Amino acid sequence: MSQRIEIADLRVSTCLYNFIEQEVLPNSGIDTHHFWNEFSQIVHQLSPENKSLLATRDQLQQQIDQWHTQNQGENFDFATYKSFLKDINYIVPEVEDFSITTNNVDAELATMAGPQLVVPVMNARFALNAVNARWGSLYDALYGSDAISDEGGAEQGSQYNPVRGAKVIAFARDFLDQSIPLQSGSHVNANQYKIIDQTLIVELENGQQTQLLSPAAFIGFSGDINQPTGLLFKHNGLHFEVAFDPSSTIAKADKAGVSDIIIEAALTTIMDCEDSVAAVDAQDKVIAYKNWLGLIKGDLKETINKGGKQFDRTMNPDRQYHNVSGQTLSVKGRSLMFVRNVGHLMTNNAILDKDGNEVPEGIMDAMITSLISLHDLQKGTQGNSAQGSIYIVKPKMHGPDEVAFADKLFARVEQALNLATNTIKMGIMDEERRTSVNLKACINSAKNRVVFINTGFLDRTGDEIHTSMKAGPMARKADIKLTPWIGAYEDNNVDIGLACGFSGKAQIGKGMWPIPDQMSNMLATKINHVEAGANTAWVPSPTAAVLHALHYHRVDVFSLQQELKTRTTANIDDILTIPLAPDTNWSAEEISQELDNNAQGILGYVVRWIDQGIGCSKVPDINDVGLMEDRATLRISSQHLANWLEHNICTKEQVMASMKKMAAIVDQQNAGDPLYQAMSENFDNSIAFKAACDLVFLGDVQPNGYTEPLLHQYRIDKKAS
Repeated sequence: MSQRIEIADLRVSTCLYNFIEQEVLPNSGIDTHHFWNEFSQIVHQLSPENKSLLATRDQLQQQIDQWHTQNQGENFDFATYKSFLKDINYIVPEVEDFSITTNNVDAELATMAGPQLVVPVMNARFALNAVNARWGSLYDALYGSDAISDEGGAEQGSQYNPVRGAKVIAFARDFLDQSIPLQSGSHVNANQYKIIDQTLIVELENGQQTQLLSPAAFIGFSGDINQPTGLLFKHNGLHFEVAFDPSSTIAKADKAGVSDIIIEAALTTIMDCEDSVAAVDAQDKVIAYKNWLGLIKGDLKETINKGGKQFDRTMNPDRQYHNVSGQTLSVKGRSLMFVRNVGHLMTNNAILDKDGNEVPEGIMDAMITSLISLHDLQKGTQGNSAQGSIYIVKPKMHGPDEVAFADKLFARVEQALNLATNTIKMGIMDEERRTSVNLKACINSAKNRVVFINTGFLDRTGDEIHTSMKAGPMARKADIKLTPWIGAYEDNNVDIGLACGFSGKAQIGKGMWPIPDQMSNMLATKINHVEAGANTAWVPSPTAAVLHALHYHRVDVFSLQQELKTRTTANIDDILTIPLAPDTNWSAEEISQELDNNAQGILGYVVRWIDQGIGCSKVPDINDVGLMEDRATLRISSQHLANWLEHNICTKEQVMASMKKMAAIVDQQNAGDPLYQAMSENFDNSIAFKAACDLVFLGDVQPNGYTEPLLHQYRIDKKAS
């Protein structure tokens, strides 16, 4: 970090400066001196406003803490509370009705509905898997997951199991009957698929020939028209291909010769520079930016060693077909990419300003990720946006003033990079309480560039707990999901998005499925996100994307959205309901269970973050169920324990005893990792253990309950050690 380049009143870490100079600026169309001068002006003009917005957060929290301290228990009156929130401008005046005016939005966001992946951009392999998850094998997703049961001799093994394979084929035929039904008969009885006189004909086992109930659903083929290798269909705006490979074991056993069904799955991916990464210094930021550059240019490559073989993973090309007239039909082969920048809170020592202060990381991300995205606007062969837009998700904003600041920042970046106004599109994450209760005003602050809103239950719960830290003890963590605010919050996000004209123009999203090994459960339940009116929802893996895509074939989201526009909108009073425990008559065993559950989750995540720089991974919970964890889940658990300490539900000694007990459990769960460093062998010298404890014992004074400040400092300490 001591090696820096001084340029335009900035002191830039040498590795970051060299990366920008040698790899990003060439062929970007931006001159070196222009870039650094503009960057410096943006930093020095906007940093004070950034700092002021954070001060407002602190001031509001102090006022709310004081109010709750004086109005706990029987003194609490909801009407007075709501009036107080309006008086301090926590709840802002309502804005008049409007519709967003965002232009040049790609179809994947505006007129198509499907799954969305979120991956740490610092992991090149994960990033490539995600961008290539635009298409995936339905047969593989079913066969390799618990979506197909083991019953009746259908267990997975080292060799192909034809019993399991038959179950996969039966599931897939049912999907075909639902999405592209025949005029008569069933795909189960299909004997042959052929194209005659530019029409798809399906011959059944009994010799009958039939067509699709909606012939227009068949849009193309690959291979020879007389013996196609693939048939392309479109249903509810999503493509899928019925594949024919005569050499396939499955095709040989299939009477119609079908070898697979290839599903268009992850329409969009968020390449994450924020919650799922551990980027604390210039070296880390360069890794993130370098991978984003490779994705944008289309030349990112990762060498994979698997099964004793080595191969290079690269970005998929577009998929080529012919329509029935013989004309070439090209379908995009990769997921449309957002990049998620860091929010307004954190600074990073990668760049210092003229006074030696760390630059706000959100400003740095906006400028550098947008500069990198210029390479996409040159329209390379592996282009991201067909509409010439840059898509940035902006997380953790509190209220409309902070959204307006992000809008100003993006406008200033556009000016610096010679981009047309509103080239940069904004995704607004509805994951903070002050944003939820002012969502319409937040959208209005970016109505010309907003292209995405979504709910993030995990961070939203963390902020819920911290905001009302002094109000009283919160319900047990699992019970918080059952309290009134969560349903109203989820409905309100859709209601406001539809009222502001999102349908057909922008994404309304829902949160993550957190259990990547439970695909049967996901298939049964995650359709709720589609039925709620969301035209995208987060999934943890390419396999999950393929399976969740089936839900968008079952529900025409855009038709549903028109129906939902007429319903009674969610009540802000419900959203403001604090998830306090109705009573605290918990037994000692129940309290101990809650402490252990929280402590285990905190430690399991933090030890990997601090010691190995892993920002997101599948972490076994207290019952050894693998859960996708990032900083949002950590925020809930640490704030929940801090709240119970605040209200004497437990003591510091009890929490510390639980932390030490769970540290030993986490050590056992990670025993197979050769890079793992056990915490329980030396608590006093374990930086990871100290970080986990501080997240709890100092949780009430962390800004809005965020975990980043402590995590970053301890990760820096760990790297230095």
